Amino acid sequence: MYARRLACAAALLSMPLLTSAQDLTLVLPTFSDLKGKATETVDITLGGWPLRMVSELIDDHDAESAAVKRAIGGLKSVQIRSYEFASNVDCPTADLARLRSQLSSPPWSPVVQSRSAAGNKNVDIYLAMDNHAVRGAAIIACEPREFTILNIVGQVDLDQVAALRSAFTPGHVHPGAPAEQGD
Repeated sequence: MYARRLACAAALLSMPLLTSAQDLTLVLPTFSDLKGKATETVDITLGGWPLRMVSELIDDHDAESAAVKRAIGGLKSVQIRSYEFASNVDCPTADLARLRSQLSSPPWSPVVQSRSAAGNKNVDIYLAMDNHAVRGAAIIACEPREFTILNIVGQVDLDQVAALRSAFTPGHVHPGAPAEQGD
């Protein structure tokens, strides 16, 4: 009986640790007003199981595929909401306030906050750190004709993210790749 009570007490005491690890996944608004005005919409939500499936399906025999596999290997979830508009649209200030309130407490820390003088271009980047390791990233970017939110939860290696970015940038020549020939 004592062991059972001790086990229950230990489980209850560890609950805050377990829930704090899951708190990195943001609760994103539906953005129904933005969706109705958008000419292009991206709405991606991937949890642990789909990310593991994608990782298993990647053939890592070439350097780029191996880099992608390593980059997504430690991820627990990815959320992307991105909208493009034909004309200027105001940022959803109430929704942004709710998002920023989720990012206002530890382990989240703002690392970039950029505001244009006109107030129509705003970028916020937040990182969730744990023992000098990035465990989550959130980006909120709002421009007159584009609005994007990215939330990544899991082990994020910033060097791998930078390598992926350069590997998939148009015009980047990959080492060992044959040069493209014009028509």
